[in-house]
Amino acid sequence: MVALQSGCRAQQSWPLWESYTRNAIDPSGRVVDHSAADRTTSEGQAYAMFFALVDNDRSRFDKLFHWTQDNLADGDLSLRLPAWSWGKAPDGSWKVLDQNPASDADLWIAYDLSEAGRLWHDPRYAQLGSLMATRVAQQEIVIIPSLGPTLLSGTQGFHPDSSIWILNPSYMPPSLLSYFATTQPQGPWASVLQSVPQILSQGSPSGFAMDWVAAGSTIRPSPPPALLATGNSNAPAVGSYDAIRVYLWLGIADPDTPGVSESLTAVDAMATYLQHHSTPPQRVDSNGHILDENPPVAFSAAVVPYLHAVDLPQLVKTQTDRMAALKDPSTGLYGREAAYYDQNLALFATGWSEHRYRFARDGKLIVPWK
Repeated sequence: MVALQSGCRAQQSWPLWESYTRNAIDPSGRVVDHSAADRTTSEGQAYAMFFALVDNDRSRFDKLFHWTQDNLADGDLSLRLPAWSWGKAPDGSWKVLDQNPASDADLWIAYDLSEAGRLWHDPRYAQLGSLMATRVAQQEIVIIPSLGPTLLSGTQGFHPDSSIWILNPSYMPPSLLSYFATTQPQGPWASVLQSVPQILSQGSPSGFAMDWVAAGSTIRPSPPPALLATGNSNAPAVGSYDAIRVYLWLGIADPDTPGVSESLTAVDAMATYLQHHSTPPQRVDSNGHILDENPPVAFSAAVVPYLHAVDLPQLVKTQTDRMAALKDPSTGLYGREAAYYDQNLALFATGWSEHRYRFARDGKLIVPWK
């Protein structure tokens, strides 16, 4: 595909993205999760901004950004991180439902803006992205004795006592951490990136990534923070809907990104499992016991780049064949219910597989239209 002028649409269409925009993005730039009472999350806005950037769709990117800023950040992302949840309140009004930010969305939005500024030559976006990354570093990165600086999942609710912090490994895409380690070298980002292999190796004792990890003097799998908050510390730690993104982020990263090789080794049980099973497990406990063998199509999508990274091409074919079999020809979306999460993971995976984007070792976005 030939290079195009900045701000123009790419000539090669992206059918899945176009189907997703028709189904899930309203004219104002709000991503609507129809599977969750039409709620909107900062995650959904962040992912859509990334895909719009990959597609060189400046108009849609602008709408997504403005909706996010106006509705999740009281009109100013330079002053506050976006609330993670917006939807219909019990009184019938549509508004922010939870002011707490989600650091993975914050990181993705900061990255989207920074790279939009670079690729589209817009210093306003670049400056706002840098400001957001600085605010994430100030408000959502903490120093943990066994790890050093690392990324919490939000500003509140992840530090249950003075000696324990609850981490979500899927909130730490190595490509994004490498990007900010390069663009903000005086910040904590290189140390955060350095912590990822340790979080995965010690927090994934069976070789399967876990949704949540407890870190303090030691690092170990953890039940979800919501269960810990109810005093249910004996609930099992599992790897499921959050953890599946760990494999995706490792797969789409440049293989020379610091820590990626060690991190792939830390979660190698997934590759071993898929050599004997046709689909990834939907739920696995910290001992490697499979709790649910019936995953949605998103799980197959998420492991495709991971299986490329560990050089298992036949297993890639098995998962891509499953995706093709579960694609709805009438909508162009994956799964019978066209669930929001399925489409997003499929967009990351298929966009990467179709060479619509790549990350450089330093995290910069590589797109064929530039």
